[in-house]
Amino acid sequence: EVQLVESGGGVVQAGGSLRLSCIASGFTLADAAIGWFRRVPGKEREGVSCTSSNDGHTYYADSVKGRFTISRDDAKNMVYLLMNNLKPEDTAVYYCSADAFGTGSAGYCLYDHWGQGTQVTVSS
Repeated sequence: EVQLVESGGGVVQAGGSLRLSCIASGFTLADAAIGWFRRVPGKEREGVSCTSSNDGHTYYADSVKGRFTISRDDAKNMVYLLMNNLKPEDTAVYYCSADAFGTGSAGYCLYDHWGQGTQVTVSS
């Protein structure tokens, strides 16, 4: 069974930082593209950042470029999202998402499997 468990969300003031973590199980992380998307009530899911399994290609949404950094540790089955210089518009539930079995995605970083999410709230 594929499981993705996020942690690290919280409340932070604008300009602050958070690091989200995701632990993956039930599939071979080294073979999977993996990343993060976020959701705000009433809005579509937005792919934030993701990274491929083979060529190291990494995607960042324009809204987070230069502020967020994704990293992965396949040996530990972990994926991280370091978020710096947070803005109130970054407030959302953040989900770890994985293309666990190579089925592709519905959009940038919108893979078939995701976790329960972790809330990030940025106050102004």
